Amino acid sequence: MKIRIFFYTALLSTFMVGCNLNSQSSDASGTFEVDEVIVSSEVPGKIMTLNIEEGSVLKKDSIVGAIDSIPLQLQKAQVEATIGSLQQKTMDVKPQVKLLQDQILVQKAQLDNALLEKARTERLIKADAATTKQLDDLNTQIDVFKKQIAVNEQQIKVQESATGTQNSTVLSEYKPLRKSVAQIEDQLKRTNITNPTNGTVLTKYAMAGEVTSAGKALYKIADLSIITLRAYITGTQLAQVKLNQEVKVLVDSSESKYRTYSGTITWISDKAEFTPKTIQTKDERANLVYAIKIHVKNDGYLKIGMYGEVKFN
Repeated sequence: MKIRIFFYTALLSTFMVGCNLNSQSSDASGTFEVDEVIVSSEVPGKIMTLNIEEGSVLKKDSIVGAIDSIPLQLQKAQVEATIGSLQQKTMDVKPQVKLLQDQILVQKAQLDNALLEKARTERLIKADAATTKQLDDLNTQIDVFKKQIAVNEQQIKVQESATGTQNSTVLSEYKPLRKSVAQIEDQLKRTNITNPTNGTVLTKYAMAGEVTSAGKALYKIADLSIITLRAYITGTQLAQVKLNQEVKVLVDSSESKYRTYSGTITWISDKAEFTPKTIQTKDERANLVYAIKIHVKNDGYLKIGMYGEVKFN
């Protein structure tokens, strides 16, 4: 009698396990993945610090390391020194203009005296007390003074124009040099290695003390708080799904049990593709499948590459 009871109990247990597995049959399956971000160096140089380890949880915009900035600081100082020397290369036209203006004042005074002497000579000629040659000499002298004044006034304009052109040429270098300083300052900011996103460090590619180049990978990071299940469905199942649809995600917990999660369909491919070799869909005869992505909140048990199944609600 005890043997029969044990037999019926074992048979009932087997039946219940079978029913449990059948009730958990999935509609699709796939593997978990995340959007990985490879953080690279933005400037070349020696890595002074890189305070991360694989598995470290980092916050967005946190400073995790630094590249040697001394070469850039020296370059900036050199450009600023060049800017400072530009003023010394410019010419001050004021002393030359002042000299010419003083000469003009003297020449005008001489001209005024010559005009007075001319008037006096003309009166003397009328009184037959002077000769016409004296008047001609005075007219020549007056003409010379006028021409000298005109020449000096023209020289002032030439000096101002030439000096202005020369100074403009020198000072035209100012703006490009200031742009160079701004560019170097931007590069100095980039010597700080800034983490771009919240997440967990998956792989560390570099160490402090190494020399890196611009664009060289330093580490790989991903946000594991939300993990994506990339699953595949057949064409006949395509009509059963839609964006933002809630589904059940099943992950192996043991040989006969599943861990159940709630997921949301965030993407449905609009193109069919051949069934991946590592994926078996519900309809094994289907040659073409559609990929879907399901976001699942990670409680820490879900890992990249883990196998998961989907059951549509």
